[in-house]
Amino acid sequence: MRNLRLLRNGGCRPAATTGTPQCFCLGAEPGTVLVGSQHGLVELGSARDAVTREVDLTVEGFMPEDGSGCIVGIEDLPEHECVCVATAAGDILLCNLSTKQVECVGSVDSGLSTMSWSPDQELVLLVTGQQTLIMMTREFEPITEKQVHQDEFGEGKFVALGWGKKETQFHGSEGKQAARRKQMEVSPTSAWDDGRPRVTWRGDGLFVAVSAVCPETGARKVRVWNRELVLQSTSEPVSGLEQALSWKPSGNLIASTQEKPNRHDVVFLEKNGLLHGEFTLPFQKGQVKVNELLWNADSTILAVWLEELKVDNSNPNSYVQLWTTGNYHWYLKQSLHFGSLEENRLVSLLWDRENLYRLHVLCEGWHYFFYDWHWTIDHGMGENSQRMANVAVIDGDKVLVTAFQHAVVPPPMCTYELQLQQAVNQVAFHTNPQHSGDMAVLDADNKISVYRYGQSTTSDPTVRLGAVGGNGFKAAVEKPYLDKTYRVDVGSNSNEVMNPLGLRFLTWLSDDSFLVVGEGQHAAQSVLYHLTAVPHETEAEEQRLSLRLSVPVNGDVISLCCSPTTKTIALQLADRRILKYLWEASTPVLEPWRTSSGCAVQFPYPCMQMSITRIGDEEVILGLTDRCRFIVNDTEVASNITSFATYNEFLLVTTNSHTCQCFCLKNMPLKALQACLSSAAAPNSETLRKVERGSRIITVVPQDTKVVLQMPRGNLETVHHRALVLAQIRKWLDRLMFREAFQSMRKLRINLNLLYDHNPKVFLENAENFVRQIDTVNYINLFFTELKEEDFTKTMYPSLNGSSKAQSYQHPDQKKVNLICDVMRVAMENIDPQKYCLSILTAHVKKSPPELEIALQKVHDLRENNTPDVKAVSAEEALKYLLFLVDVNELYDYSLGTYDFDLVVMVAEKSQKDPKEYLPFLNTLRKMETNYQRYTIDKYLKRYTKALGHLSKCGPEHFSEFLNLVKDQNQYCEALKLYPPSTQEYKDISDAYGEYLVQKQLYEQAALIFARAGIFAKALDAFQDSGSWQQALCMATRLGYTKDKLSSLSRSMAGKLVEQRKHAEAAILLEQYTEIHKYGRLDILETNFKPAILEAQKSQLIFLYSQKAAFLRHKSRLQVVRELKEKACESLQDYETPNCPELDLFSETSSVVTASDMNSKYSHSSSRISVRSSKNRRKAERKRYSLKEGSPFEDIALLEVLGENVRAVETVKGDIHILLKQLVLFGYNEQAGTLQQALEEILQLMETSIPEIWTPDLQQSSVNPVLGPSSTANSIMAAYQQKRMVTPVVQDPELLIPPKLNKNLQWKLHLLQ
Repeated sequence: MRNLRLLRNGGCRPAATTGTPQCFCLGAEPGTVLVGSQHGLVELGSARDAVTREVDLTVEGFMPEDGSGCIVGIEDLPEHECVCVATAAGDILLCNLSTKQVECVGSVDSGLSTMSWSPDQELVLLVTGQQTLIMMTREFEPITEKQVHQDEFGEGKFVALGWGKKETQFHGSEGKQAARRKQMEVSPTSAWDDGRPRVTWRGDGLFVAVSAVCPETGARKVRVWNRELVLQSTSEPVSGLEQALSWKPSGNLIASTQEKPNRHDVVFLEKNGLLHGEFTLPFQKGQVKVNELLWNADSTILAVWLEELKVDNSNPNSYVQLWTTGNYHWYLKQSLHFGSLEENRLVSLLWDRENLYRLHVLCEGWHYFFYDWHWTIDHGMGENSQRMANVAVIDGDKVLVTAFQHAVVPPPMCTYELQLQQAVNQVAFHTNPQHSGDMAVLDADNKISVYRYGQSTTSDPTVRLGAVGGNGFKAAVEKPYLDKTYRVDVGSNSNEVMNPLGLRFLTWLSDDSFLVVGEGQHAAQSVLYHLTAVPHETEAEEQRLSLRLSVPVNGDVISLCCSPTTKTIALQLADRRILKYLWEASTPVLEPWRTSSGCAVQFPYPCMQMSITRIGDEEVILGLTDRCRFIVNDTEVASNITSFATYNEFLLVTTNSHTCQCFCLKNMPLKALQACLSSAAAPNSETLRKVERGSRIITVVPQDTKVVLQMPRGNLETVHHRALVLAQIRKWLDRLMFREAFQSMRKLRINLNLLYDHNPKVFLENAENFVRQIDTVNYINLFFTELKEEDFTKTMYPSLNGSSKAQSYQHPDQKKVNLICDVMRVAMENIDPQKYCLSILTAHVKKSPPELEIALQKVHDLRENNTPDVKAVSAEEALKYLLFLVDVNELYDYSLGTYDFDLVVMVAEKSQKDPKEYLPFLNTLRKMETNYQRYTIDKYLKRYTKALGHLSKCGPEHFSEFLNLVKDQNQYCEALKLYPPSTQEYKDISDAYGEYLVQKQLYEQAALIFARAGIFAKALDAFQDSGSWQQALCMATRLGYTKDKLSSLSRSMAGKLVEQRKHAEAAILLEQYTEIHKYGRLDILETNFKPAILEAQKSQLIFLYSQKAAFLRHKSRLQVVRELKEKACESLQDYETPNCPELDLFSETSSVVTASDMNSKYSHSSSRISVRSSKNRRKAERKRYSLKEGSPFEDIALLEVLGENVRAVETVKGDIHILLKQLVLFGYNEQAGTLQQALEEILQLMETSIPEIWTPDLQQSSVNPVLGPSSTANSIMAAYQQKRMVTPVVQDPELLIPPKLNKNLQWKLHLLQ
């Protein structure tokens, strides 16, 4: 989909020369051309009218003086430092241009018709007047001589495998009559054929093809010879084969021309002589003759030199056409019309061997031109316009336009084609973004045709739909119409020497204003022409563009690009300087393009493609050379870029490693771009994706995230680059356009979690809006099923420029999925619960844990409310959908848990269960009493807590079953809640629980349970076993022990304490047993003790909650401080400031103080402190680390206070354990449970937070400080590189060591768990 754009043209016309030129070749020195005429040899220089050197061959007698001589070949031989010239008379001459010496190195009596050197200049092939071929070395020693016309086919003759005769073989579409058809007579060559043999070498010089007229048939034949002049093959008989011959340098085809009965074709022959493809020239049969065909050095362009056949004695017109191929279609890309003047007739043309796209042309009037071309893609220039994605392809007198906004139509097809009167040379799209689809087309006749979009009253016959529409389909694409045609008055007129393509770089500035670049008066000078439409007097008169303004440019303009937003044009000159031209200025100014620092921009290499874009706040020039070097302003940022395109704030590039990369230029400095292009991006990065080998960017479709790539063969491929897609989705989400975002994400497989994660707060606030926009139940269900707990803006789709707008909703107690499910469910129930029934079920099922019972209940309700609503989902359908989400056996169990047998049967019917299994079971259940039935179901489902609840309601006759279940499943705590403490059942359960705890050797807790239930005897034993002698004496008093009994009990207990080596406690016991009566004061319990322990519980709870809140607050602040310090450290590194140990922050804005500032600050204060009293010094020590935000060493102060938090909680563990036991003993289970849970939560929080607060690096630096007595220069440097310098030097290294939690202390009570 590329066109050829003329980059520059030039040439010269020597003033005083004699004779007419006959042939030419390129000189060894750049910019010189050697021309042979009837009189000798002339060297033309690069100046406009310079003949630098010449050699007259008539003086030596090698050429006749009457001007009848003819040079048939000319070649510059740099190694010999001379030029080899072959004359028609048969002489081979070596001419030295410096000394003007001429040496004859050989002569052929019969004369010469052609001399052709091999590409490596090792061999020369001569064709003599006697139709023989002579192959010689470069020292002109003959190798061999052969006749041109040979009877045999050659070494490559086809081998007949004996597979029958031609008559018996299949003939395809020609049918059976092809077998009986006689071989057609080959028609002789055209009357205009000069009959001279033509010679062409293959690019590698191994083979040479010779086309000569056969003396027997009068038709041309092509024979292929090798370097030793051994015949390889002969072409098949081709009727009407003409003189032009050119072997493609890449070696696979030989081009020639053939006149067919109804058309004129360029045909291709293979090396074996068989025809292989053709294309038709856009002329009638017999209208033109083809003088020459020439391939350029990389085989991409075929130049065709044509001349009209003479009619009515008028001079014929000359043309040069440039053809290229893509996707097996030949495009006529450029047409040069040289007019009919005698002096404009072409003598010869040549492609440059080094500059691949430079064409040299020589005319009879000694006018020499050269043209430099390069590939370009002509597409709309707008950023967000509808038709920015239109791409125009030139094909002869047609412009093929593909509107990628509507459909990706592969070339050579197109959306529509514009038919013009003449061959097209340039296409320019309007620079106004609102009209970016409008086109101006410059043809070979110097006319500009303007095509616009809009309301045309009539259908334009010159615009025809291509691959879209037709066959009864209605085309949705809007077609342009031909608005006006202008004639351009600037440039050459018909009286002077014609220079086709005198105007280049057509740019459409505003409605009737154009800019073109023309040649200046002197060499290496260009002129900018501002053209505007002249108001025309009559309707019929053709409109003209006249010159409004011309701006001379001191240098050759070789490329141009414009920015529609800033109305700026950038011009690149041949010396690689960049000039800026503001076309809307009152007096147009041409000035050097300067960077933000004021330097004039000059590319390091000439660039073939240019573009203006913004990087940050600066407008910059991007350039790409033909050697894949990518340049920004005057900096080369990459050397492996094959194509690039800009779109909004994005830059897309394709690389030699077959990847397509996308960068957001908004917040990216140039150094970062250079780093990104030079380093290999992570394989799953959104900036990079693999593409097919050799892909090039054609265009980017705005708002559709499509990037259209073309493969080397010509076929197209569309990719949706992840970076563009995510950028567009983020824009849609910011504008609350959920539907567009969702559809794009679904189509392009972007994880739907991004809908929420991009901005959770906004999503939750707009849940109803989201539901209304998405609307489809299936889409909402798809969204639910993709939900995951992770934040996808941090894992899969991190923002390209690092700035995320996400404002997380602080719901620490709620999981992300549950939160979304709840909010969405409420929104759907508000809008239309019947329509979104299935989505509401999905919301219940997706939660963790799944709310299957509620979902089943909703299905059950649907069944009950049999409303004949058409929109409503049936219970059957809802259940079917539920089974799709949840395993059927799991759902069966849950349905059983609803105690609704109809629902159970409904689910069971959908499962693979055998009715013989589940129906008897259900029937048995149906016969039972309700509570017992529910107990049986719960026991079957292993829901023991619920089972106990139902069984406790079944009456005392089932109590033994109840107690057995409690014992089997250890459900003592739950069982105790089901009976009041005064009942016998409560006592029995407590008894069983106590026995269970005794077995577990938890004597103290067992004793508490016994005591609480009034089983004092067992409580006494248990207290004795646990060593709690005070409690044991209390129990003895409760049992009414006599004084003697109490004394013996005290002695035995004292003995046990002595055995346990608790001598102090034994002494206290023996001392006090005499005053044992104090254990009998039961009234104190009610009046003093119980209120005191409840008060203690409250105060401990308040303490724990306050510690937890403080801990969380300080922890989050520490995180902020550390992040700010890290940023500050990085910014210092960026400015290459020496790093310092005391990197401190004075405020939220991360002001950074260098080491010298810090040291001076503390040196003053320390000198003052040293004089103070010890009391003041202690005060100062305490104040050294301030918690004030932004103060120096704030992070150390936070570490200190966090350590204190942990130690404070650790110290109260023992007190809380004692308090828990007392609370349980007096039946305050609920209060005890709350306190135990509070302590457990804060301890868990601290345990998980300690590694985050006291990181391994911090601990390491406390053990091995960076700066200390044992540190060396190397160790300090290594620490700096590992970023350990962020940790400040602390006077108290113990603050950097994490506090220890004692896990050996058993403080929890089993009976509260």
